[in-house]
Order: sequence, then structure tokens, then C-alpha cells
Amino acid sequence: MVELDVQQDQQISIEEKLQHFKSVLKNVFYERDDIQKFTQQRGFPALVLREIMATNPLSVAIPTAYGGRGCKVRECLGMLEAASYESLPLTLTFGINIALFLEPVAKYGQESIKQGIFDRFLKERNMGGLMITEPDYGSDALNMKTTNVKVGDQYHIKGVKHWQGLTGLADYWIMTSRCPKENGDLGRDIDLFITDEQDPDQRIIVEEYFNGLGLYPIPYGRNRVDIKVPQSHKLVPESTGLKLLMDLLHRSRYQFAGMGMGFLQRMMDEAIKHVTHRYVGGKPLMALDQVKYQISKMQSAFTICSGMCARSAAYSGIDNNLAGDIVEANSIKAYLTDLMQESAQTLVQLCGSSGYKLENIGARGIIDSRPFQIFEGSNEMLYTQIGDMVLKLMKRKKMPNFYEFLAQYDLTKQAVEHFKKALNFTIDGPLPQRKVIELGRAISRIVCSNHVVQIGAKGFRPDLVRDCLKMINHDINMLLASYRHHTAVEPTIDYHCDSAWLSFS
Repeated sequence: MVELDVQQDQQISIEEKLQHFKSVLKNVFYERDDIQKFTQQRGFPALVLREIMATNPLSVAIPTAYGGRGCKVRECLGMLEAASYESLPLTLTFGINIALFLEPVAKYGQESIKQGIFDRFLKERNMGGLMITEPDYGSDALNMKTTNVKVGDQYHIKGVKHWQGLTGLADYWIMTSRCPKENGDLGRDIDLFITDEQDPDQRIIVEEYFNGLGLYPIPYGRNRVDIKVPQSHKLVPESTGLKLLMDLLHRSRYQFAGMGMGFLQRMMDEAIKHVTHRYVGGKPLMALDQVKYQISKMQSAFTICSGMCARSAAYSGIDNNLAGDIVEANSIKAYLTDLMQESAQTLVQLCGSSGYKLENIGARGIIDSRPFQIFEGSNEMLYTQIGDMVLKLMKRKKMPNFYEFLAQYDLTKQAVEHFKKALNFTIDGPLPQRKVIELGRAISRIVCSNHVVQIGAKGFRPDLVRDCLKMINHDINMLLASYRHHTAVEPTIDYHCDSAWLSFS
């Protein structure tokens, strides 16, 4: 194994870097160790993680002025894609470091501490994460109770955080908190600080490690925070801390595309290999019409994600402020993670009984991709936000016709003509949440089809683009049919009376 030093790493092309990285993954996952073994145990084996980190994978998210490769989104996505082809836990580890720590530090960190942090990432293989979620305030993050109080030139931060990826493993954290007002209430804005586990005053206590269902190599847990950090460790927002946090989270959602890209391709490659080599009744499974349809859906997901990656690479760099990009960022994250789960389910179904083995990559994919639909905002919440935002824009522009609005909306106008028949209806009055969610799902598909049209215009394979748009059109018609025919069924909470079937037989 050849270790890349900082100077070599800056000089080689991204293609050379990725080739070297992939060869190291092949070596540690299949030759020197067994990926089947450590995907079923907690934590990455020390040797495996050390050799992977020796390739300097996180240098892609560090500016050149500090020894990195320039914080280019294209390179970050390429690294995430290469990792996710082999391991979702590995690509999520990189994604946490890149989007939730290194990019925010590069953009909002104070100059006096940047070089020291980036040096430790490049030379000592350090890692970093983000702490937002609290036990009583999951998706309600803006009501977090972790506080920060300024004492001299330091901030005393106190609270409890949980479900942070890399719990107990990260060397640095970005810590979110709120400042108390004079009356004791907590302020509306969010403050973000960098904490360093090497400093005893900044060390976070892990009270409990969670027994998570999937993503075994990544530790999660409950953290007790009672630390003091210097003023120089506070991130400096362009306007408010809340907008800084939204810029950070939206950039992460754009860059989910890299984590999904390799995974979707691997699911598709494994499925094609299986259905072309598995014979039933003297014919390969691929000869069956339903199997062709399922493979086509997986290829559609691959094409959609390719468009997402191209859009993210062009737009989601740290030079752009993404705080206001709620519709597009949410569309990419929610739609992509739905596609990841669906592709894993399809592979397992196609593999039959062999797909139900724990070592099957599809079975692991089902378990490991499921949290992607939940963390950084559950998909139902994100679809609700998409629907609400578009409905507000339609009302503001006094355009009740869904198609007419989307035809002039920047995020959809290039693709909307492909779905005109399904979209040509009027939306009147307030909608129940379940209808808003269905509308949000449909909007996310149209937004992402815009990315497919754009990458197609640049020369991406035309047959994949054509077939992908047909698949999206089918999905949109199904979603809008559900939207139109929703019933106002309410749950019966006290259902026990007169509902035991044995009494009626």
C-alpha cells in the first residue's frame, strides 16, 4: 500500500486519486480482510480504517491554501461515489466529515484555527462531525436546549446530544447551541462552535452507545456536553446562525447525490449480473417482462442520480449560500434516498432466497439505506416542506394552475413539458398534510427530472435519459392519482371494542 503525502496528493489528478483509492478498498475489503465480516460488527477494524485514511480521502474537502485539493464539489462527489459502491457506512463516514464539518469550517471558521485543524486531517487522519439532535428535540431542532454562555473569552456549552454519527470516534465536532436571554429564555438564533477532543476542557462524554439496526461500522450514541471553548472556535455566520445552519444542511443534502451514486450503480450491477446468469425454465430471468421493468427502474434511478451529481457539482460549492434552497435540496435528499431503498429492495427480490442472506449486498443495502430516509430530516417532513413552499409561491404569484406555475418555475421549467397532461389542474384552498406530502413527492420528481434533462443536453446517454423520463412520468401520474383520491380517513384509537374476529366466527 502506497501512502499519499500532502504534496503528492495535490499534484495528481482526481482520476488518479480515485483509481488509487479504489485499489486500496479492493485490497482491504477483499484481500487483506473480509467486508462481509466487519459489516456485521461494530466499528471499522483499525487496520482497515488506517489504510483507507492513508489515501487522504478527505483532502478533497480542504482548500488548497491549507494543503488540500481545493474543496471542489466534483471531487468530493467522486470520492463519495467510489466509497459507496463498496460500503454505505464508509461513504456516510466521508459524507459526515466533508459536508457536516470540513466544508463549514472552510467557509465559516475563523482564520486563526483553520490551518491547525486542516493539518490534523491531512497528517494525523483526524475526523469531525456535527452535533444537532437532542433526545427531546429530534426534528424540532430549533427548540434545542443546549446552551452557551460567554465567560470572559470562552463559551461554556452545556446540554445533551444524541444520534450523532461518529460518536466517540470523531476528533472534532461542530456543536450547535442557543444563548440564554436576560429573562432566562433561550434566544431564537443558533450558535455553532468547533470542539476539539484533544483539549480536556472540550472533551465530550459518551454516556451510551446505541445498538443501531444498520450502519454497524459507524458508532452512534448519547453525549453529555459540559465544555468550555475559546471565542476563536465560534463559526462566523454571514448573517445569522440559523441561516448558517440551513446553508450547511442544504449543502449536505445536495451532496447526498455522491453517497447515492455508487450505491445505486452497485445495486444495478449486482441485479444485472444475477438476472443474466440465473436461468429458470431454460431462460435467463432477464427474459421475463417484469424483470426487465425492475431493471429499467434501477437504471432510471442511476440516471436520476447522475443528473443530481452534475447539478450538485456545478452549484453546491461553498462559494454559494444555499440557505434558501429548501425545495431543491429537499427534493434531492428525499427522492434520492427513496430510490436507494427501492433499489436495494428490488435487488433482494430479484435474488430470491439468496437475497435474504445477511451477507447479500442487497440485504445489507436495505438495512443500511433505511436511515438515509430518516436522518437530516425524515422524508415525510421534507416532502411537506417542499409542498408547502411551492403552494406559498403559487399563492404569491396568483397562479393556481399547477402546470402553469411549474412551467415558469426555475427548478422545473426545462422538464415540465414531459408531464403536462398530468400537471394541468388547479389547486384550490388549503390542503390536508397528507395531500401536501403527495404534492411534495410529485414536485421532487419534477425538480430532479430537470437535472436529467440538463445532463442529457450535455451528452449523457440519450436512451437512458429517454427511458428515465418515461419512468418519472409514470411515477408522477401515480402520485397525482393518489393526491386526487385521498380520503379523510381518521384512525380509531380505542379500537378494541367489537373488533376481535374470534367473536364473529
